[in-house]
Formats: sequence, structure tokens, C-alpha cells
Amino acid sequence: MNQIKRVASAQVSPVFLNKKKTIEKACDIIAEAGEKGAELIVFPEAFISAYPDWIWLIPNSNGAELNALYLKLVENAVSVNDGTFEILSETAEKAGINVVIGMNERNSESSNASLFNSLLFIDDHGKILGVHRKLIPTSAERLVWAQGDGSSLRSYPTSVGKVAGLICWENYMPLARTAIYESGAQILAASTWDKSPNWLLSMQHNAREGGIFIISTCMPLNISEIPDEYDFKKLYPAGREWINVGNSCIIGPDGKILTGPVEAREEILYADIDLNQIIKAKRMFDVVGHYSRPDVFDFSVRTKVD
Repeated sequence: MNQIKRVASAQVSPVFLNKKKTIEKACDIIAEAGEKGAELIVFPEAFISAYPDWIWLIPNSNGAELNALYLKLVENAVSVNDGTFEILSETAEKAGINVVIGMNERNSESSNASLFNSLLFIDDHGKILGVHRKLIPTSAERLVWAQGDGSSLRSYPTSVGKVAGLICWENYMPLARTAIYESGAQILAASTWDKSPNWLLSMQHNAREGGIFIISTCMPLNISEIPDEYDFKKLYPAGREWINVGNSCIIGPDGKILTGPVEAREEILYADIDLNQIIKAKRMFDVVGHYSRPDVFDFSVRTKVD
């Protein structure tokens, strides 16, 4: 069995708060990656249809502006039955590529007015494998996103290997990582808004800890890509060009960076990975294998909230 796989990290920005055009852009990128031989592509956190960076700028006392922005975010979020999944799955099937894509997801199972920060998993036959909802929104993110549960702390068998996902600072949660490792993940989609040096160091550690490949994908966002109609744009420091520079990369199970990081531009990063490197990495340290000591430690995941 061929263990060499080509994977991709889509360091790309959405069409800000425009779901239709963002999905069109996503489909073009999926098709391009498929044409270039990629078997898996990972998009940034909240790619459809924007990371709500205004939460770090506007005080919570300014309810009118926050309400208007939240309404816009919800209107351009994804619902299970709005046709978005079908469009993306058809594109993935046509391109013959597995897709992991970040999105703002409406809670269509109930009020349809709250949002989750989610990852959608699609295989190369266009099958929807599942959705992972971020467990804990970080700090001001709690003003826009609800909490997910443990039901999606798993990995999915695909043609490129067993693929799992954790979103941004979920990757800092040791028990969330353990759940992913125990699921047998070989590739972790780490979609994020964090572009810091500390984030990159943590991803290198996590790759080595889990003996897995990590595709760290962050959204680059230039201030020019935020339409002038949004007043919060004026709250950034004068002269600031980049809201987020990206710094996406692909990391091997030995913790070494295979490609990237790429800064201050859109780019699809590619890497050819050898799944046999996972076994080699785990000869010395297998965190959920010979190094796990289940006679000492007891670990379980509550997949549903009571």
C-alpha cells in the first residue's frame, strides 16, 4: 500500500462576511489543490465566512454595533440544510480530494440563532464524514460562539489516512489531544487564528507528542479585505496592514516543519508525507501505546452532555 500522500494547507482569506462568494472561492481552491495532486486540503478556522476579529476591539457595552455584526455573522454562517454541505461535497468528489474546512455553523438543531466554531470533514468521494464543534471558545470568542461537546473528538478513516481536527487553542488542551491520539489519528487538522511563534512551537511539540502529522492552517487577513462599511475597521492602529499574517505550516511526526511557515500572503502549501514515518516516530515514544500505562492512568471521553 502506498504510504506517500500529498496534503495541502490553504492559507487563504474569505470574502469577508459573504457566504456565497466565500464558498465559490473555497470550491476554486479545492479544485486547484486536486489538480495539483493533493489528497487532503485543510482550510483555516472560521473560513466561512469570517473570523469575527471585532470581538477583540469593540467593548461589550456597545451592544448596537455588536448586535449588527452578530446578525451579519449569523446570516453568513452555514446551516446543515442550507445547501452548503452539498456544494462542498460535490466539489470534493469532482476534485477527488478530502477536505477539512472551518466555518461558522448555526445551531440548526434548535434555535438556529446561536453559532458554533466548527470543522466540516468531507472525503474524496464527497461523503460528509462529520462536524467537529470547538469545545471552548477563547476569551472574547465566547461572545459569539457556543461550546461544542465531546461527540466529535474522533478521527475519520480516509484515503489519506485517519484524519482528526482540533480548532485553535483546543490544541493546547492535553485531554482533547489525548482523545485525538487515542482515536488513532495520523493527521491532525489544526485550523487556527493564532499565528504566533508560541503557536508554532506548540504545534511542533504536539506533532512529536502524538507522533502525527499536523497541518496548521491560519487565515491571512489584510485590512483592505474588510469592507469600509464596517466601522470597527477604524479601531485598528493607524498604518496597520495585516490583521493576521497566517504563518501556516505542515509538520512531521518528529516535530520538524516540512513546509512553511508562510507569512503575509495567500498561498496553498503542499507537502508529501510518508505515513510510515508515524510508526518510526512511535518506536521510542507512543503516547497511547507502549508509553500509555493504562494500569496507572484512567482516561475516558464523555461523548454526550447529560
